[in-house]
Amino acid sequence: MRIGLLGGSFNPAHAGHRHIAALALKRLRLDQVWLLVSPGNPLKPRRGMAPFAERMAGARKIADGRRIIATGIEQALHTRFTVDTIRQLLRRFPRASFVWIMGADILEQLPKWRRWMDIARRLSFAVLPRPSYNHRALAGQAARRMHSARRPSREAPLLPGKAPGWVFLTARQNPLSATALRAALQGSVP
Repeated sequence: MRIGLLGGSFNPAHAGHRHIAALALKRLRLDQVWLLVSPGNPLKPRRGMAPFAERMAGARKIADGRRIIATGIEQALHTRFTVDTIRQLLRRFPRASFVWIMGADILEQLPKWRRWMDIARRLSFAVLPRPSYNHRALAGQAARRMHSARRPSREAPLLPGKAPGWVFLTARQNPLSATALRAALQGSVP
């Protein structure tokens, strides 16, 4: 199985997440994308975070249950940090070929993640564009440190199971963000 992992708070899940998952399925030639709903992101404040069950229900609504799967596996594994989740997934699913899917905003903040270089050594990354983040992310610390592992986007289908390696996929950008959606629901501008 070729599986893309799209982690996040999904607070709330939205069409942008679905767009990224569908694009990754096609461009990386994946069998599935797992939406890894985080029980609690260590880099985000708890204030304003919807309950896990609500975020999980939202992720299920944007998934199709067949090729795009919403999962609370991080809660089941009792992992809080991505590096620990990855270690568990690689051990539990030894025949799966995984690739981590992220937006350019996450590439920019990747150096703040616990043992992010360990993650990069274990999994390949597919980075998708996000409005106003692309240039900063591609000039940022993570992109510079992983420069020698960057592959042309035409090699994206080769990524699953082939760490280290990463691509920046050019694609139509979806401007939706969970932050903006929460602000709109609260009647304010982000």
